[in-house]
Amino acid sequence: MSPDTVRAAASEDSIAEDRGYRDSLTKIEPYGIEHIPDVERHGRPRSQFFLWFAAGMNFPIVVLGFSAAYFGLPFWAAVLAIVLAGVTSSAGMGYLSAMGVRLGVPQQMQGRGPLGFIGNLFPVAYVNVFAGIGWAAVTVILGGKAIALLTGIPFWISSLVLMGIQLGVAVIGYNLIHFLQRILSYVLVVGFVFITAVSAANGHIVNEVNTAAKGFDGVGGWIVFFGWFFSFIVAWMPFASDYSRYLPNTPGNRRGAGWATMLGNAVTMIWMGVLGTILGSTATASDSIGALKEIMGPWAPIGLCIVALSSFTQNFLNVYGGAISIQTMGIPVKRHVGVIFICVISYVVALWGQGGFNEGFTAFLNLTAYCIAPYVAVLVCDYLFGGRRSERGLRELFDKKRTFEWGFVAWAVGVIASSPFWMSSIYTGPIAKAFPQIGDLSYYVGALVAAIVYFATYRLKRLSGHDMLDRSAAARQF
Repeated sequence: MSPDTVRAAASEDSIAEDRGYRDSLTKIEPYGIEHIPDVERHGRPRSQFFLWFAAGMNFPIVVLGFSAAYFGLPFWAAVLAIVLAGVTSSAGMGYLSAMGVRLGVPQQMQGRGPLGFIGNLFPVAYVNVFAGIGWAAVTVILGGKAIALLTGIPFWISSLVLMGIQLGVAVIGYNLIHFLQRILSYVLVVGFVFITAVSAANGHIVNEVNTAAKGFDGVGGWIVFFGWFFSFIVAWMPFASDYSRYLPNTPGNRRGAGWATMLGNAVTMIWMGVLGTILGSTATASDSIGALKEIMGPWAPIGLCIVALSSFTQNFLNVYGGAISIQTMGIPVKRHVGVIFICVISYVVALWGQGGFNEGFTAFLNLTAYCIAPYVAVLVCDYLFGGRRSERGLRELFDKKRTFEWGFVAWAVGVIASSPFWMSSIYTGPIAKAFPQIGDLSYYVGALVAAIVYFATYRLKRLSGHDMLDRSAAARQF
């Protein structure tokens, strides 16, 4: 599509000029939320596998698997939940990654289409605060604690070192992140194979239901456990396109990016989740880091080093995505300034939240997914049926005069309809409280209701007053 055509119709820099970024590893990425011009499109779909594989080779997923013992789940039931959640949620990530190749803009910018500029601020502000800052803080807590246990260095120093390195990489941006994720994939595979081998040798699995477990709730416990793994990937969904938007827009690249993203997420989700289940059924420690140190025995220093190293692979993405969120909200800052802001706030949150980590982590994970699941449902519906793949549909993403659209109503109704099913230590809805045996159904209810409301409204006169988009097949050939 012609950059001149897009620029003339947009109210902000929808397509930037050629800035010579290409595949440079040292130049600070000059693009933020703009549509990436064809001349800057580069890379191969397999890069998505390494990026998400490295991001998943991380200890927060082990933390989730560790909780199987809390619910009294037998090993086979825990593994079944992990596999099902990993495959289904990763398939969604794959599709969103393919959308990034096609549209060439970050995922949250795509939300401006169906929700409008102001309507999109509500979910994006939430994602920015909880997914950008919150996830960065979560990962720094785990990595910082691992270094503190290993070296005796105070947590505030170890976490500061981690955050400083992550800040430097995220400031440079897209190309360097992809490069380091590929290298760390190879390094962490070796490290986690070693951790898994030692854990398997020193640990044991429990294949009986533990009705005396503190969190035992029959099938409901299994559904909640499944939901935690499912929501882990859901929390990444508002960022999937951010890391595929530079790929050349071809059908092969879209398919390849989708499959590579799905496999990268699913493999690590299943592997790390099962590892956490083994730790939880074997160790006597009450937290996952302590359990790892216990089960690794004399090899604990190596295990803790691997955990500390793995914290980088998620936080490169966390702080980069958080900065994109700030720009999507219309705040006039450059991407690297947003990165600095996210890192500083995340470090403060990590210092504040280092105690009582496990409970806070799962509560935060739930609340994030409750709002993201309906949001993603609206994005996908708009991409498939709303005319977003047309040239005008792309230009609309940069038109701030479209303040609200029906997609905002669909998202808001989806969140509200799911709230009676919420099951969290912060808030439990009336249906979840009355029927705990059905588990947490919030994600699925929210996404389903949002999709239903979208289809009930998407042919109505648009709230912004703008003309309907062309939804014909011919309009999608841009």
